[in-house]
Formats: sequence, C-alpha cells, structure tokens
Amino acid sequence: MKPVAVDTNVLVRLATGDHAREYRAVVESLNARSWQVFPTVVLETEWVLRSRYGYTPEQFADFVEWMDAHGRIALAQAEIVRVAVACHREGMDFADALHMAQTEGEPFLTLDKDLQRKADKLGLRTASLAFPSSGRHER
Repeated sequence: MKPVAVDTNVLVRLATGDHAREYRAVVESLNARSWQVFPTVVLETEWVLRSRYGYTPEQFADFVEWMDAHGRIALAQAEIVRVAVACHREGMDFADALHMAQTEGEPFLTLDKDLQRKADKLGLRTASLAFPSSGRHER
C-alpha cells in the first residue's frame, strides 16, 4: 500500500501527544499505514511546535530525526530535510536552513546578514547583492 501524505496537524499531535483522542487516532493510523511527509509540512510543523509549544531547535531536530528513523514514515526529499535539520540544530532558523538545503551546495542570494554569518559558520554558500553607489532604490 502506498504511503499516505500527512498534514501538519497530524505531526503536531504525534510530537506533543496532546488531545488524547486525536493522538490515539494518529498512532493507530501510523500503525496501520505508512506515511509520507513533505518538506513544506516539516516546515510548518517546526513553526507550530516552536510558536505554540515552545519547542527548541534541539527538540524539533530530535523529533524529525525520530521520524526519519521510523520505519513507517518517509520524509520526501529526505536528504534536504536532514541537512536543514542539522543546520537548525546548529542555530539557523529552520525556514532559512530548508531554503539553503534546497540549493544543494549552490550559492543562496540573500540580503539577510545574520543568515550569511550563520551560513558561513556552517560552511554553506551565500551570495550578496552589489548595491548602486548612489544608495537609492532604483526601479
């Protein structure tokens, strides 16, 4: 049987165990059928767990790594998600890490100086924009 794609709310229930009835249904679903988790769902799950449940990067990384090792959960684009989780564990914002992981080693153009510093520290490539000398925004 082909894995079923799951939504963020399913992963949040699995991670937190809150809402006991929903949690039991989630666990029963996982026991009955394999799941597929898309990177966008992982991204949204990080946001929910961080903003609503106070998850730290380490807690989130542990959860994703647990899913990755679980025999019934397949992460779509798993290597990209793994790279993003590793960068997030090292202090990079998860959304930024996921964006950068998708470049597969090519430079990532950004105006975000903090992201550039973190990427450099982790050995990831960024590219900078050259600003006109006038300092004016031109269209």
